[in-house]
Amino acid sequence: MPERDVVSWSSMIDGCVKGGEYGVALAIFGRMRVVGPEANEVTMVSVLCACAHLGALGIEDVACRYVCQWGAIEEAIAVFREVPMDQTDVLMWNAIIGGLGTHGQVHDLLELFKEMQAQGLGVAPDEITYLCLLSACARGGLINEAWHFFKSLERKGMAPKSEHYACMVDVLSRAGRLAEAFDFIAQMPIKPTPSMLGALLNGCTKHRRFDLAERVGRKLIELEPDHDGRHIGLSNVYAGVKLWDNARTMREAMERRGVKKLPGFSFVEVFGTLNRFISHDKTHQDSDQIYMVLNTIVRQMVVDVDFETRKHGFYDIQL
Repeated sequence: MPERDVVSWSSMIDGCVKGGEYGVALAIFGRMRVVGPEANEVTMVSVLCACAHLGALGIEDVACRYVCQWGAIEEAIAVFREVPMDQTDVLMWNAIIGGLGTHGQVHDLLELFKEMQAQGLGVAPDEITYLCLLSACARGGLINEAWHFFKSLERKGMAPKSEHYACMVDVLSRAGRLAEAFDFIAQMPIKPTPSMLGALLNGCTKHRRFDLAERVGRKLIELEPDHDGRHIGLSNVYAGVKLWDNARTMREAMERRGVKKLPGFSFVEVFGTLNRFISHDKTHQDSDQIYMVLNTIVRQMVVDVDFETRKHGFYDIQL
């Protein structure tokens, strides 16, 4: 492409974010800042999404603080408070409300939402605001508040989307209201998504309703037959009630279908560079030093555990 304008750069970044390639998205953004045009608000929305998933604090410091996904919540609040209230918009409010919810500060979140409504700034909550509120209610176990916010969507003239329904299922499932969650899914005007059923499965497992968990687990495999987590989830359900043959059968069915368990990975940011690690990973250029430090920590943990065990006389206890 001979000329790359802000639209083409933004499209590339957005495509990477939607494809789950968050590190690549930030790399393209970094290149854009050096050789490309100035980013606009569309670009920054995609960058913020990537930062939120990766926990990248140094990529775009002030903007990323608003997203609040990496732990710098106090800094985020300080930056937010520096903005004159009459210059705020719903994106800013959503970012800080979502950040508070992510870090479990549900009470502060609700107070901030009240402030948002009481300011008389003409900033009305949108679908994202209510999604942040519902997600926080799930974490805080606030069932009544969640129902209030969910019903407020329609009262405000907004139609709940699948993400809002999924949050309500999560709220009910975490609280052990599994029958209510099951009925809620059955009465929805939309088809249940894997995320909804996944939340219900987690609730069933947590509250030991393995009969319902099996039904949900089988439905998830039906919806996503090539998803490794769905097969493993149902296998774990069987293992939870010691149905070892069923658990083994699920693993064998997964292998016959050619579904492989994808290794989990994590990102660590060091001096503005994102480093990706998976279990037993030795591809990093500093692997020798990394494993030397890890082994030192593990040896120290063993020493500490051994000391505590001797101190409390646990050796004779059969676990």
